[in-house]
Amino acid sequence: MDPCPFARLIIESLALKHPFTAKRAGSGVHPTTTPCYCKIKLKNFPTQTALLPLSSNLDPSLPDSTTSASGFHLDPQGLTRLSSKPVVLRVSVYTGRMGRTCGVSTGKLLGKVHVSMDFREAQSKPIVFQNGWLKLGKEADNKGGLAKLHLVVRSEPDPRFVFQFGGEPECSPVVFQIQGNIRQPVFSCKFSADRNSRSRSLPANFNASTDKRGWIMRSLSGEREKPARERKGWMIMIYDLSGSTVAAASVITPFVPSPGSDRVSRSNPGAWLILRPHGVSVSSWTPWGRLEAWRERGPVDGLGYKFELVRDTGPTTNIPVAEATMSVRNGGQFCIDGGRITSHRPSSRSTLRGFVMGSTVEGEGKVSKPMVQVGAQHVTCMADAALFVALSAAIDLSMDACRLFSHKLRKELCYDEGDYFL
Repeated sequence: MDPCPFARLIIESLALKHPFTAKRAGSGVHPTTTPCYCKIKLKNFPTQTALLPLSSNLDPSLPDSTTSASGFHLDPQGLTRLSSKPVVLRVSVYTGRMGRTCGVSTGKLLGKVHVSMDFREAQSKPIVFQNGWLKLGKEADNKGGLAKLHLVVRSEPDPRFVFQFGGEPECSPVVFQIQGNIRQPVFSCKFSADRNSRSRSLPANFNASTDKRGWIMRSLSGEREKPARERKGWMIMIYDLSGSTVAAASVITPFVPSPGSDRVSRSNPGAWLILRPHGVSVSSWTPWGRLEAWRERGPVDGLGYKFELVRDTGPTTNIPVAEATMSVRNGGQFCIDGGRITSHRPSSRSTLRGFVMGSTVEGEGKVSKPMVQVGAQHVTCMADAALFVALSAAIDLSMDACRLFSHKLRKELCYDEGDYFL
């Protein structure tokens, strides 16, 4: 099982030195909210924006404080395209607020810098394209100084395994590994929805005494009244080509509407456990991760989610790895990436570093065949990859689990004939 050649373009150590900085700020970062930002453009990729801290460090080689941009992920096709000839990264620096007012940009252009890059060896070794200060423009201002931008632009190989479900997860599809134009079956799935299965996915090492937040007890006890409708008992098993189970995802906390509404709320989310095989019985399997999902309120409906790595010492020591919202209408990308400056970024306690995984999620009511990318550094065997495949199935199925309860689900997801549409 060989990974596909990906690379990562990293833009970091961003800072701005401007003539007015020394007079207004003295030493350190400008005392007001950062008044400058930059737009980073690479042909055929979305433009990125990053704030720029102002530096007045007397050491010309080092800025006081820096920020980073999200960077660009280069897939095999993108690498091939960019390797044909040198390409240019364009960075435009602006003063003023980010955004637009009445359709007009509120920022004033201060200057631009260009960084030339050659990606011919990017998939095999790290490359530094720029490291240090660059002048913004050619003319000094009336104080006799030049504005300068500090940035580091580098690339590093980021090989990934790529998988795709052959159909929607609830239809128990085959999962293929993608390598260029080659599609090779590596896993099969089995989805089931069992209304009477309340505790089959509860591992033996989980007990009520270690359940500080009560999320297991809510699933197993009679502490609350049984809702009129709930989505529970969903499980998807992942098998290797020999037929052995290598991972599973199972609903541990039912998806139920909050009182007086038809939506799963953030205050009472549904939850999945992602499980590693350990013994014959599912109840003895080891939990690896826990995924919560809910329906966000707001001007645009969103699927909210939170993923944690599970620790043996109990739920209170779980490690947050990803938390974000994606559009219910358009879907999005579930991503775990230690290098991104977003809410996806794992906790400092996490052992996950760099790009971990990404999985596509289609919008509500659309046919979904998740495409999954897994960082090669996080895969030592097929069973490791299967855990991420199970997680991608769980987030995809959560789009259905969080569907408004006034809407019916497709028949593969339901127990009763009256609960689904054809």
